[in-house]
Amino acid sequence: MPGAIGTAGAALLPWLGVALLGAVVLAIVFARRMLFLVLIPVVVWAVAIAPSLPTPATTSSAAPLTIVSQNVRAHSGGAGASAEELAASGADVIALVELDGDSLGAASEALAERYPHSYAVGTVGVWSRYPIVAAEPLTLGLDWKRALRVAVEGPESEIALYVLHAASVRPGHQDGRDTMLAGLARTVTADPADALVVVGDFNAASTDPAMNALRTGLDWVRPTDGSLGLTWPAAFPLTRIDQVFARGVTVLSSTTVHAGNSDHLATKTVVDG
Repeated sequence: MPGAIGTAGAALLPWLGVALLGAVVLAIVFARRMLFLVLIPVVVWAVAIAPSLPTPATTSSAAPLTIVSQNVRAHSGGAGASAEELAASGADVIALVELDGDSLGAASEALAERYPHSYAVGTVGVWSRYPIVAAEPLTLGLDWKRALRVAVEGPESEIALYVLHAASVRPGHQDGRDTMLAGLARTVTADPADALVVVGDFNAASTDPAMNALRTGLDWVRPTDGSLGLTWPAAFPLTRIDQVFARGVTVLSSTTVHAGNSDHLATKTVVDG
């Protein structure tokens, strides 16, 4: 169901399972004859949530490439700390979004020596241990730049990396986000790169209908740590709005990590490089 109802439903979907579990328990204790009726919405929920469930980690003989991404929360003063902690996590490529002038400067200063290759535009930036051989800003249908594409010369192959800071969603106002997600889907579909990864703050839960076009052309990267990979708010994550998509790479692992004082957890994804 597209629009605001679909967006809200996708955000609430993981927690509907808790309510349904309570309903099943109540039916078993007080009204077993109603159990069959209660199980119908349970099955529907299970089918809906299945694409977001965790998957096992895999291994590869190829050299790994670790990509981390975080919304560092503009004007929080924590971008430098986030950059330091993400670098310490073993990242090869660091993508940061919701950057303002001060946070961009702080992150650049923290990462300059260890990540000599970088590109930033608008509210997004990327820092890499490996050479960035191409870079371009993306508006994705809006009037200002909230996304970028770079080509990273990884340890074994070139990977196209998209970094997205989707427009915010508020009750009755999600057209900007939907425009960006649709534009992103068209752009990555037309991208000739053999290996491609998309990271960032999508402002859309994992099963949001606005991401259907992206799911058609790319693989949504599921967590491999046994969790649902919820990322926001960081203090008690309720939904996953920081996403990872991929095409043409093997995802070895995917998890979330705390970094800095942002209200978003970071995503950490390891692919064969």
